[in-house]
Parts: sequence; structure tokens; C-alpha cells
Amino acid sequence: MLMRSILFIPGIRPNMIAKAPGIPADLFCLDLEDSVPPAEKATARQIVATHLDTLDVGRRGLAVRVNALTTGLLDEDLEAVVHPRLQAISLPKVESAEQVREVDARLALLEQARGLPPGQIKLLCWIEMAIAVINVYSIASACPRVAAVSFGAEDFAADLEVARTREGLEISYPRAVIAVAARAAGVAAIDTPEPDFKDLENLEVDARRARNLGYQGKFCIHPSQVEIVNRVFTPAEAEIEYARRVVAAYEEAERQGIGAVALDGKMIDAPVVLRARQLLQRAASIAALAG
Repeated sequence: MLMRSILFIPGIRPNMIAKAPGIPADLFCLDLEDSVPPAEKATARQIVATHLDTLDVGRRGLAVRVNALTTGLLDEDLEAVVHPRLQAISLPKVESAEQVREVDARLALLEQARGLPPGQIKLLCWIEMAIAVINVYSIASACPRVAAVSFGAEDFAADLEVARTREGLEISYPRAVIAVAARAAGVAAIDTPEPDFKDLENLEVDARRARNLGYQGKFCIHPSQVEIVNRVFTPAEAEIEYARRVVAAYEEAERQGIGAVALDGKMIDAPVVLRARQLLQRAASIAALAG
């Protein structure tokens, strides 16, 4: 799954869900959790299940954020939304690898009962509590179904009883730890949403900060955020061209039996080439999504 931008859409708002095909997000996450009042959970479940049958987002993906394992609502959520067109479950308030494996087992039973390929539905695990930050590598590597870990800054700040600031110093440590653990586990790191959807200038600064830490994408809470997030997490043409030159120069040096080569006054060796190849692969995936 390409996950530069993941747009939350409240599961209780069918009019907003219907507009999803016109929004250029990579993945649409229909929400049954925080954006749905307790009294409306059953109604939202029904709305989301209905739209999984009919919503056509082309090559983009569909996910559902369910309610946390500890709420007692998870089984009803999964029963309603496990569907051939569902690509991922966004799992909130994950605290341990054991919780991930428990949800994995429940999904496996539903996939089998509904004739879906084993492991089709991936997990995007939210890291939102202090204990989850401590356990993030074990969560990210708990089972092959985990495709990403997502940082939830608002709940993390609440758990630590600290105020959220525009500069984000209070979340700098967990943000970095999550990105490193995700890379070590071989899964994607998806950054926390920016709650002030009118401050698009700060959104771009914040998204670039996340990309520089190793995040592959960012959650969005408003359609106006999607274009900026996509742009930040898409390699620029200058980056792509330089990466091509790096790979070409290195491959030519290899043919001559040389392990490193200079390009534009900088040393090009194996780690630099690896980054260049990763960037080119990501650019190709984005181009394929665009058509």
C-alpha cells in the first residue's frame, strides 16, 4: 500500500464518505472510533459496511479505524467491516505485541469464514500511549499482518499530561523512536495528524520534519491537507534526477572494479546508492498509482 496521505472520514457521515473518490488521498480511513459518539457506533458501523460494498476509489485503498480492543466493541466492528475490498484495519490504542496477535487471530478467522486470502487485511497499529512507545518494536514486528505503525500525538500528550505545542518539542522523542522502530521491523511509519487543518503552512513544515525522521506518510483530518502531504512525501523531480545520476555513476564505477566514486564533489558509496535506489522505487510506486 502507498500511504503518503491517509484521510480520516467519520463513519457516521455518509455524505463525506461519498465524496472520497474526488479527493487525491492514497488511502481512505473510515472511522468508527474517535469521530463517532458512543450512541452512534452501531449506526456508523452499518454506514461503513454499506459503503464498503459500493465505494469506488480506483487504485487507492480503503481502511477502517475500529474501536480499541479494550472497549468491547472490536468484535462487532470487525464482523461488520471485514470485506473483500478492505485493505487494512487501523487499530487504535495498541499497547503490546500480544494485543496485535490477538487481533491478528480474529482477522484470520473472519478471512477464512469469508473466503478471503489469509493475511489480506493489514494492520496499521496506533502508538498513542507511553507504554506503546516503550513496546513499539515488538508491536511493529508482532506478526506479518502489520504494515505500519502510526504515531498518535494527541493521546500521547494526554497520557504524559503535557500540552501540545505548534513546535512539537514534547513529541520529538516518541516521534523519532517510532520511526526507527518501524524501520527496524521493516514496516512503514505514518505520522500523526495535524489538528489545526487551517494552518497549512505549519502542516507543510511538520510533514517535512516527519519525512526527515523517516516517516513514509501522514494522516490527514481534512481534505485540504491531502495535496500538501502528498507533495511532501513525493520525491521532487530534482531528487529523482540526482538519484538516477547516483545510481548510474556507481554502476559505472562497479563495472570498472571501483567501490566508490565522486559525483558533484561528493563521495558516492553503497549507503548513498541504497538511498537513491529506495527513492527511485518510491517514485515509481507513486507514478504507478497516478496511472
